Amino acid sequence: MSQTIVVKIGTSSLTQGANGTLNLATLAALVETLVGLRRQGYRVVLVSSGAVGVGCQRLGLTERPQNLATRQAVAAVGQGRLMRLYDDLFSVLGQPIAQVLLTREDLSQRHRYINVLNTLTELLNLGIIPIVNENDTVAVEELRFGDNDTLSALLASLLGAQWLILLTDVDRLYARDPRQDPSAPPITLVNRIADLAELGVQVSQAGSGWGTGGMVTKITAARIATAAGVRTVITEGRQPHHLPKILAGELIGTHFLPQAPPARARKRWLAHGLVPVGRLVIDAGAVRAICKQGRSLLAAGVVAVEGDFPAQSAVQVVDETGQEIARGLVNYSSEELRQILGCHSDMIPERLGYAGPDTVIHRDNLGLIEHQ
Repeated sequence: MSQTIVVKIGTSSLTQGANGTLNLATLAALVETLVGLRRQGYRVVLVSSGAVGVGCQRLGLTERPQNLATRQAVAAVGQGRLMRLYDDLFSVLGQPIAQVLLTREDLSQRHRYINVLNTLTELLNLGIIPIVNENDTVAVEELRFGDNDTLSALLASLLGAQWLILLTDVDRLYARDPRQDPSAPPITLVNRIADLAELGVQVSQAGSGWGTGGMVTKITAARIATAAGVRTVITEGRQPHHLPKILAGELIGTHFLPQAPPARARKRWLAHGLVPVGRLVIDAGAVRAICKQGRSLLAAGVVAVEGDFPAQSAVQVVDETGQEIARGLVNYSSEELRQILGCHSDMIPERLGYAGPDTVIHRDNLGLIEHQ
């Protein structure tokens, strides 16, 4: 079966200079490389930033807008212009493309998640390269991905991709920012993301003035993707011709090894697609039952309920230190949960005055969060 690759390119790689002018040479080289991979049989998805940056350039703005409404308006100007450039370049090489704009809500609601999966799968089956971006024009803050690194990781998980390649403005991950410390040691291979702390890695909280990401968001993306069985690479965006070498096994950039076999699509959605509206704090016994024995979450293991929500809502499940263990869909409202927390399942009817499910979250509706 053909391998699926998700390639994300950031604004910092697509633009140049203080005014954020599009770097057409990089754009053309990326398009040529992706078409070459497609002709080799790879299924390719491109996650492209740049709509706000292109919109700023088109409108003569000298810096990225901080106001959400202005940013959405600028994105509306830039998205069409960016896609026109992509369409022109891909058309020269005879490669059809499709534009796909997403918000976090598209992946947090199960039926919409399935629709996104079906659409992308059919596009790939047809030999089309989908170009995906966050729908900045309509996304509200609480339902934003926040950056395209996270979006690309969630898409790689959604599609069961073999590779996630994050193209950025540095050639690989370093223990310290190489722009500030030229002697910073490079990191080529990461077996477990937890190892980064032992290596003394310090990461920037922000990227360029035109982008929204930084190395923190890329490591977060790597954590999401590798937990879903996707090999993740951070490498230089201005050298897209390195992609075939990376896929052939060369350790160009920084490689993050997959931490688990690819999970079932539903479990990937539960762990990474849901937007939680509350939290359940559980005791050590419940943590063991969920993580080690693959059991459902029972009321007896719940020690606290945070937030107000109806039944079937998405919630975080955390241990007593606050570390997230899982995400899932609860069978009870927050009000009901506060009445039954800590009690055995056979006591639920007595506490509530009516019979309810034996489980707070059934194991089929529980997605574990991998800690690396």
